[in-house]
Amino acid sequence: MEVKETSLRAMFGKYGDLLWLNGSHKYNVTNFISELHDLLDNPSFSSFSQEMLDQLIGKLRKRGNSNATINRKMAALSKLLRKAYKMGDIHSLPEFKRQKEKAGRIRFLDGEEEIALFNEIRSHSELYHRFCIFLVDTGARLSEGLDLRWGDITESRVTFWVTKSGRSRSVPLTHRAAKAIAASDKRKPGPFSDIDQQRFRIAWHQAKDVIGLGDDKDVVPHILRHTCASRLVQGGIDIRRVQMWLGHQTLQMTMRYAHLASHDLDMCVPILERAASGK
Repeated sequence: MEVKETSLRAMFGKYGDLLWLNGSHKYNVTNFISELHDLLDNPSFSSFSQEMLDQLIGKLRKRGNSNATINRKMAALSKLLRKAYKMGDIHSLPEFKRQKEKAGRIRFLDGEEEIALFNEIRSHSELYHRFCIFLVDTGARLSEGLDLRWGDITESRVTFWVTKSGRSRSVPLTHRAAKAIAASDKRKPGPFSDIDQQRFRIAWHQAKDVIGLGDDKDVVPHILRHTCASRLVQGGIDIRRVQMWLGHQTLQMTMRYAHLASHDLDMCVPILERAASGK
């Protein structure tokens, strides 16, 4: 069967709604695919070669993209190309290899930073303030909170159906997270569905500037998810439960927080002391 030339934009227009649910994640994927389309030397093709893939990765690296960012963009590209190949739109697929990511330092908010940041955000919007409380106490991703609907909520827990991993999960609510939800307008599709992500991010960055964290590039909304995970681990919750809470696909992703549980190693000292005294 003859395969006509296509493009990444054409494929996304054809299969985007099938592969990604509406929401902020799909918004990001749309931008990823558009960027990759523009980076290709020949945007029209009938076969996506290994050389084309390698050139894209090289150009992204020259733009200053980290390996983690490149991996996210390649994940979207791989998903789109596999669907097009399965449907007979392209002849062949390249081999995707995950770029090695640096572990890096996990930044999270301490109690004083949370109070100062949340109070400043509250001066912008009461809704934004309640949203931040919900995110830090549930560990939800920004998109998961925005996509939450009233039918996903009971008195004591919430269920996230639209997740990055594609797997749903339910987490119990703290008292203040439940209050943050209850104060929202029930006539809206969800408790935080009225929030525009870009306006929220602008208010966030303005607030962090005011409290003196403007130069800290790690203080982005996703830090609330890191803060939740860090508090669970520091509080003695085992890594497997933290993995389930966050909805990580692999334990390796959750192990980034394991060093925070180093106080558990204190119990090892008496064993070594007894062994040493017996010599």
